[in-house]
Amino acid sequence: MLSINPSSLAEKDNYKILTGSIIPRPIAFITSLSEEGVLNGAPFSYFNIVSSNPPLISVSIQRKDGNRKDTSRNIIRNGELVVHITDETNVEKINVTSGNFPSSESEIEIADLTPIESVKISVPGIKEAKIRMECIVEKYLELGGHDEAPACELFICRVVQYHLQKDLYEKGRINQEKLGAVSRLAGHDYAKIGEVFSIKRPK
Repeated sequence: MLSINPSSLAEKDNYKILTGSIIPRPIAFITSLSEEGVLNGAPFSYFNIVSSNPPLISVSIQRKDGNRKDTSRNIIRNGELVVHITDETNVEKINVTSGNFPSSESEIEIADLTPIESVKISVPGIKEAKIRMECIVEKYLELGGHDEAPACELFICRVVQYHLQKDLYEKGRINQEKLGAVSRLAGHDYAKIGEVFSIKRPK
């Protein structure tokens, strides 16, 4: 067994170990609105459930060269975002939005995605997602980094409205086969849902 002290590694080496070990990771595609009204869209794989009562999800957005990304700035400013589940049918277009574009340009337009109005918040979602969740920010924390510069923002977001493709929702459950969610691995690699097996919990 190889034993490594993470404090002895460069950031990129810690990144490679973490993203290669903690797999698969679900991919949140997040839309947010800039102060100028530009609809921003970007994927994030540091994403998970926090609570079901109330429904809370988390997403961590890493800074670039110490600077907040557009998504962080937007959701800190107005406290709203739409979280979409990335699936086999939309992953190619969502990957386009991960490019480095000026904040004045909408990744939604660049990737030829279709905006759709939300019910409870001002931020639109996209039609191409089988599941989208309108969210408001419950809390956020600046974390990591060295000296006085944080490395990321961790957002805890409350889901205020679900939008589910009708044929996915059966007897109160999501049909995972029809959803076809994809996950992030390391590097340029992604994964589909593979072989599924069940293990009963002990009584």
